[in-house]
Amino acid sequence: MTDVGFTHVALPVTDLDASIAFYSHYAGMKVVHHRPEVVWLSDGRRPFVLVLIESKRVKHPLRPFSHLGVACRTRDDVDRLCEQARAEDILVAGPTDDGPPVGYWAFFRDPDGHTLEISHGQEVALTVDEATDG
Repeated sequence: MTDVGFTHVALPVTDLDASIAFYSHYAGMKVVHHRPEVVWLSDGRRPFVLVLIESKRVKHPLRPFSHLGVACRTRDDVDRLCEQARAEDILVAGPTDDGPPVGYWAFFRDPDGHTLEISHGQEVALTVDEATDG
């Protein structure tokens, strides 16, 4: 099978293990490919991976509003993860309810300063379906 379309985003990281732990916990991802200095993570819901590439330093981390976005099943999941992120001092913003189509969201800082947005109620699938149906 040949991949077609948007398949991955790659980020430099300084500590693969710390980044794997962060994205496993806060984004529900798991390692699907591993080789020295490179890891692919996926949530298993679509053919898309987050590629982590180990480097000596991260010069330009994704910072708000540049970010990766992950949807949560419930608003309570967002609140629970925000409490944990606040305790770890990695909560950057939120939780905030901006209503449809943005939903309920928060920003977290990963070990290298990249920003992860978690959300509930964003209407990405609905918006894409409506845009491609016509």
